[in-house]
Amino acid sequence: MNSRPIGIFDSGVGGMTVLAEIAKELPNEDLIYLGDTKNFPYGDKSKENIIKISKKCVEFLISKNVKLVIIACGTATSQALEELRKEFNIPILGIISPTVESIKKSVKEKSKSIIGVIATEGTIRSNKWEQELKEKIEDITVINKACPLLAPMAEQGWTVNKVAKETIKEYMSVFKDKNIDKLILGCTHYPLFKGLIEKELGNGVEIINTGEKIAKAVTDYLNEQNANNDKTNNADCKIYLTDTECNFINVAEKLLKDESVKDKISKVNIE
Repeated sequence: MNSRPIGIFDSGVGGMTVLAEIAKELPNEDLIYLGDTKNFPYGDKSKENIIKISKKCVEFLISKNVKLVIIACGTATSQALEELRKEFNIPILGIISPTVESIKKSVKEKSKSIIGVIATEGTIRSNKWEQELKEKIEDITVINKACPLLAPMAEQGWTVNKVAKETIKEYMSVFKDKNIDKLILGCTHYPLFKGLIEKELGNGVEIINTGEKIAKAVTDYLNEQNANNDKTNNADCKIYLTDTECNFINVAEKLLKDESVKDKISKVNIE
């Protein structure tokens, strides 16, 4: 057993969709969340900058004595995961591999699948989703679409208004008439738009929330390593932000259905 907390980081509120899934899957685990709101968004930054920022985030979480680090960010996973694993002697999980492994299990042998991926410009530019999907799954077609407006809109809480509806309609148009089987939400902000995306694509397309997949992967990892927290009381959740002059609290409260989120937040400098 291991009572140390699990560390999670993202550029903003998007990673809270991952935290919510982990808290649901592993209610006994203490969680520490770092939202690097000062450097938001990650999606338009260079790979070198993403690696530099991500190292700072991991260093902060390690200073909090976490047993595991989860990169709850598609951009940081695609650009920095390999470097972070070389740099730090701590288990680090990203959102791509667990999602691809889950899809691989669900795809029927010798069937031809068409999978859509929506993510930030940096993630799409890295081509990590398509590379790993094609490496692990035979006879697969991948259609990528960068959706740079969605993460900033999610940070503002614009997830169900008229602007959100029109933006989702525009972004989803590339998938119309392509007969995609699944759509991967390759940025952790995007599950906040899941309802609108489902309406636009119809019930025939499976919408894949990476937070659900990483939560299952964390469960499997802790079980394999016998590293679960055996506490029976309510788990503790601490949230650190690099900039509190943002809309994080309002969005997080709605996402977690928890009006006490503001009481769990502290401002921190990771530079």
